[in-house]
Amino acid sequence: MKKGCIVAGVLAPHPPHLVYAENPPQNEPRAECGWENLRWGYERLRKNLENIDFDTLVVLSPHWQTYVGTHFLGVERFSSVSVDPIFPNLFRYHYDLTVDVSLAETMERHAREAGLVTRMMRNPDFRVDYGTIVSCHLTRPAWDKPIVSISSHRSTHYFSPDVMLASSLKLGHATREAIEASGKRVVLLASNSLSHRHFTTEAEVPEDMSREHIYHHGQYLWDMKVIELMKAGKTRELVELVPDFTEQTVAETDSGALTWMLSALDFPSYPAEVHAYGTVIGTGNAVVEWAHEAHLVSGGAA
Repeated sequence: MKKGCIVAGVLAPHPPHLVYAENPPQNEPRAECGWENLRWGYERLRKNLENIDFDTLVVLSPHWQTYVGTHFLGVERFSSVSVDPIFPNLFRYHYDLTVDVSLAETMERHAREAGLVTRMMRNPDFRVDYGTIVSCHLTRPAWDKPIVSISSHRSTHYFSPDVMLASSLKLGHATREAIEASGKRVVLLASNSLSHRHFTTEAEVPEDMSREHIYHHGQYLWDMKVIELMKAGKTRELVELVPDFTEQTVAETDSGALTWMLSALDFPSYPAEVHAYGTVIGTGNAVVEWAHEAHLVSGGAA
């Protein structure tokens, strides 16, 4: 069997507002506009991915939260309606997706053999979380690729960001080994925002961009530090910073998604491509791509 590979990794934030603003047929609410910088960043990402041959999207989401181990979707098809619990006025999305069950099972086995507590999720009535749906939709709105969805084992909440860091690094390594063993060509999605303090009230018109800004300057400075490290290819330094960044900005890096992805990519030392940075209800969001296979083929450092 041909060795599988990770062709790209993406920091793919999941504010439901971005889907709302694009008015896809799957989403019931209608918008006028909004959050163009981030949406156009996703457009640039999609154009890049159109030139890459891959089999599966693999996503780790902060909103599939499990408290006993890491879980993997293990049913071939899910079809239902996802309603955001905070913004039901913006996100009521009818999804119909397929799962690469064989790859999910390979990942689960490698993670278990690495010493992690794991479980395959076999309930056909399971409602897929909106973080997974939003990141996958914005990355591939045609839904013409199967996905693998991985839960966020909430080690940060039960223990500390440092415990989450250690388990995410181990999960990333196991993910890379599983993909290589599978023979599949995979795009990884870390479905999380950066800084995550957000407004507690909503504008009368949600897409009124005159009301949109970062929650406070301190968050912005932290976000810029993190993005600077991504652009400089200093991912090992970035990972070491994640626990402090998480605590200082209530960042969604508490899910382990970003750390998992960078570990799976084996800590790339080449510059990431930042397609966009923008705010949604005060949170900091960046669409960032690591064109992994292209850099390996060109002889760039991994």
